[in-house]
Amino acid sequence: MLLKKNIPFRYTFGKIRYELLVILLYASLIAIVYDTYHFTRISIPIAVPTILGTVISLLLGFRSNQAYDRWWEARHIWGAIVNDSRTLARQIMNYTRAQYEADEVARFRERVVRRQIAWNYSLGQHLRDQPSARGLEKHLTKRDIEFIREVDNVPTALLELQGRDLALALEEGWINRYQQVEIDQTLSRLCDAMGKCERIKNTVFPSTYSLYIHLALMLFICLLPFGVIEYFGLFEVPLVVAISACFLLIEKMAIHLQDPFENKPTDTPVTTIARSIEKNLLQLCQFEKAEDPHEPEMPVVEEKEHYFVM
Repeated sequence: MLLKKNIPFRYTFGKIRYELLVILLYASLIAIVYDTYHFTRISIPIAVPTILGTVISLLLGFRSNQAYDRWWEARHIWGAIVNDSRTLARQIMNYTRAQYEADEVARFRERVVRRQIAWNYSLGQHLRDQPSARGLEKHLTKRDIEFIREVDNVPTALLELQGRDLALALEEGWINRYQQVEIDQTLSRLCDAMGKCERIKNTVFPSTYSLYIHLALMLFICLLPFGVIEYFGLFEVPLVVAISACFLLIEKMAIHLQDPFENKPTDTPVTTIARSIEKNLLQLCQFEKAEDPHEPEMPVVEEKEHYFVM
């Protein structure tokens, strides 16, 4: 995730440097040929690239909106995960407060809360196609680790273990039936959030839509020098490069935002969010001193935190 406000110039235009180099050579070649060989002078009405550029602008704007909607939905879902994680910890701690002195109940409370912390890290790794169980030993028991090794979807397995512990708490009388229903609803919301994230992850943005817009953009860039060279001469080269850069940057922005779980700089910061939840829950439950958020995170995800907050 991009975290700093000042984005380096080289980062911004580094994404399209090869395209701009080709466009620079193309525009320069047209300018040289037009100025040197008079019989090859070809120009088209400026209205032609203007109309085409207007149409492409509308298409790029629509695509950018759709890509941002996917990114914002992912961030909205993880905001709900933050709330439900805190709710789960609060419910577990308060519903069993009368049983606080019992060692078995205390272990139950810590086990559930720490498992929720592990679930957040595991879900982020799962969405980024990384090993979902890596680095979770800090918060899971040996029995939990053995259980999740047997399954492919680790976050789902952790929710199953939460459900089993919830049934145990009801059976032992640590919570009553109404409290069990409330906690189960919280777990259901977490499961629903996981499904929404997987829907975004597994729903590919239509490739044909992207291809058609890109081809139209390339046609516009190819025609642009012929539409402005009659008016600007050699100055059409920097003009074409500048206009092309604007369109290409918008296209790249949409491409990066459309996949919020690919461990790119523009991703939803799932590891940072999971770390924040860990800090909050450990402070709330007072199991141990919470870790400094500036210290290195758990070795579970190498999240790209670079330049500015989206």
